[in-house]
Amino acid sequence: MREFGYERASDVSGAVAVLGADPEARYLGGGTNLVDLMKIGVERPAHLVDVRELPLDSVESTPDGGLRIGATVTNSDLAAHPEVRLRYPALAQAVLAGASGQLRNMATVGGNLLQRTRCGYFTDVSKPCNKREPGSGCPAIEGEHRNHAILGASEHCVAVHPSDMGVALAAFDAVVEYETAEGKGELALTDFYRPVGDTPHLETGLPAGALITAVTLPPAPVAANSTYRKVRERASYAFAIGSVAAAVDVQDGVVRDARIALGAVASRPWRARAAEAALIGQPAEGATFAAAADAELAAAKPLPDSTYKVPLMRNLIVALLTELASEATR
Repeated sequence: MREFGYERASDVSGAVAVLGADPEARYLGGGTNLVDLMKIGVERPAHLVDVRELPLDSVESTPDGGLRIGATVTNSDLAAHPEVRLRYPALAQAVLAGASGQLRNMATVGGNLLQRTRCGYFTDVSKPCNKREPGSGCPAIEGEHRNHAILGASEHCVAVHPSDMGVALAAFDAVVEYETAEGKGELALTDFYRPVGDTPHLETGLPAGALITAVTLPPAPVAANSTYRKVRERASYAFAIGSVAAAVDVQDGVVRDARIALGAVASRPWRARAAEAALIGQPAEGATFAAAADAELAAAKPLPDSTYKVPLMRNLIVALLTELASEATR
């Protein structure tokens, strides 16, 4: 591990000032991903700025009826918060589906959004990887890619984003708030993550040196009838091979509103806009749900060993929508 400096930030402005002056510095929250990457040589910061003690650890209702979640709120506290469980249950479920209890106690909301792919080629510095070294290639395309992307990938990268929490946040139109030395800003989560294109090493739209300060969820009555389902290769502490966060509002047997996001299928949490459009105004029944899944997955371009993800995700979407529609009509 490269030798690095360390300091604990006492305020947001002080933290962003350090990174504004030193492009090789990094923010340290819970350290559950960054420290691991430092140990294997993927990340080599010259300086760590510990932001864990900054006053960004509250979950508060917003005047319009949404929620504002501070960046240093731990995953455990987020999942246990009564307003999250009541108004956005899929978010609480998604957080609990990720990692272990010990890691959730350390991991922070801001850090969760910034965690990096677990692709084996990315985490092995002896292998080429366009995320680590732009232009070096993507060996996963011809190599091991069973758990890789089926949507939104490119010839430059087929890795998937590992966050469970991010999938639920994407479904509910979350907005990421940040601060730089130039002032405050915000990005819709759908714009926060950049498409892969030919620059997979540029993962987010955050300005250089920006510190995430909060995530805001706008009011979404449909979110009260939501759930998250994750498929993984073992029962506990494993990253998804496919996941869905979904919410539906059914009135008189017709879908009036729907939110769907998919996980472990793309380089970012994937908002399923085509599926949502296919649901609105249609009967809340199996044929509608299947058509919605097919509409979204029509754009899928799996590599040979990841073709199984297409029927897996189709079945997962249909099953989740069926369950939610049944709950909505009780």
